Amino acid sequence: MSPDPKTISAAHAVTTDGAEPSDDATGLVIAWCEGEPSRIGEIALFPTRGVRTLGRGDGDGEPRARFYRQRPGRLLPTEPLLGLALSRNQLEITPNGKDLSIVRTGRCALKVNGVQVEKATVTPGDTVSLRGQLLLLCVRRPTSLAKTVYFRETVFGAFGEPDGMGILGESACVWPLRERIAFAANSAKHVLLTGESGTGKELAARALHALSPRASGPFVSRNAATLPAGLIDAELFGSARNYPNAGMPERPGLIGQADGGTLFLDELAELTPEHQTHLLRVLDADGEYQRLGEATTRRSRFVLVGATNREKSALKHDLAARLTFTLALPGLEERREDIPLLIRHLLLLAARDSPLIGERFIAQANECREPRVSIELVENLLLRHYETHVRELDALLWRAIADSPGDTVLLSEELRAGGRARTGEPDAKEIRAALAAASGSVQRASQALGMKSRFALYRLMKKHGVDGGTDRDEQE
Repeated sequence: MSPDPKTISAAHAVTTDGAEPSDDATGLVIAWCEGEPSRIGEIALFPTRGVRTLGRGDGDGEPRARFYRQRPGRLLPTEPLLGLALSRNQLEITPNGKDLSIVRTGRCALKVNGVQVEKATVTPGDTVSLRGQLLLLCVRRPTSLAKTVYFRETVFGAFGEPDGMGILGESACVWPLRERIAFAANSAKHVLLTGESGTGKELAARALHALSPRASGPFVSRNAATLPAGLIDAELFGSARNYPNAGMPERPGLIGQADGGTLFLDELAELTPEHQTHLLRVLDADGEYQRLGEATTRRSRFVLVGATNREKSALKHDLAARLTFTLALPGLEERREDIPLLIRHLLLLAARDSPLIGERFIAQANECREPRVSIELVENLLLRHYETHVRELDALLWRAIADSPGDTVLLSEELRAGGRARTGEPDAKEIRAALAAASGSVQRASQALGMKSRFALYRLMKKHGVDGGTDRDEQE
């Protein structure tokens, strides 16, 4: 097993103390590893030209691909791969601009994006698998991540685990997000969170509250789209007793409840322009507002965190102007290397909620609990297009659990038939790789790509300008 970063001495860590991230490099992130599941998220970077060998153990002195746990300000080296079925010299990897040229030199079969090949050029977003042993994701990432200033190391959490705020991810885009959240949290300014459904806006809102000086105060959360049309002002600002009718109870209102803390309004852009205007005064520095039916002015010292899956321009300009910081939350397509970590985390949560699932699908080794999940499932989920991101990933995993008969979460037929990566169809590189693996047979290449017929592949070849291919085997 690879060592936990806490056990690696400072003498063995490569420190990168610069305030700015260094140049980008192409790398391979471990997405699945037979026998060493705790290594998910480790990366081998290829910043310079020259052939490097990837395989089991230390090798025989030739330049080796070395895996690290990359965190802000440092690279923590980990042990060589242990996979017994891997050859010592399994792959030869040569960086070529933003791509990596890969040649199989060992005994494990090589697949790129699910297509078996002997050699290939991979680009960020491609998967590289070695038969039942290792799944890698090609990424583009800074060779060093800038040190965080406002997001303190005390809340980093262990590598590959949720941080102290519950945010999970080791990708290059998640660390700057953490830093922006921590800075905004300490500013006492109002914040707008943008991002598609399922990207974790409420989680970010709770982090903004927890990292702020108001953390001991209330966190009040409401979906603005669910506020009753005729009662929005009463819900937001509250109302006096007996207003508007005798016998009506006093309403404190969301703004009053959030005094000294944070008010999170999801789907903020769904408020009508008129009701957005009603928020302007209370969002100014003095926080003045009035309950309905009262003549006196109240003050609420709160911070508003609004969220929307629409563009910021969907808000009235004067409301948008009062939201000092806009934090955009990345979707899974922007942080694909975090998907395997999310898979592990979501499966562990499923096991917590259902002990029967834990008994079947979670392996216990010493103090570590690791889900048993197939390499095919992880690769499929890495290459998918997501509409609702983590929410969708969680639902797909639950359905895969339901369809898995043994003690390993398998690739279900629904997922197998549910479309391809990113664009929903193979690109030119995948087509060429499939044709090469099929010795030019369009029929066999179309089958390997999961297409309905060779004629569909012919249409894509024409679309992408891919030459070659033959119908020889169809005519025999």
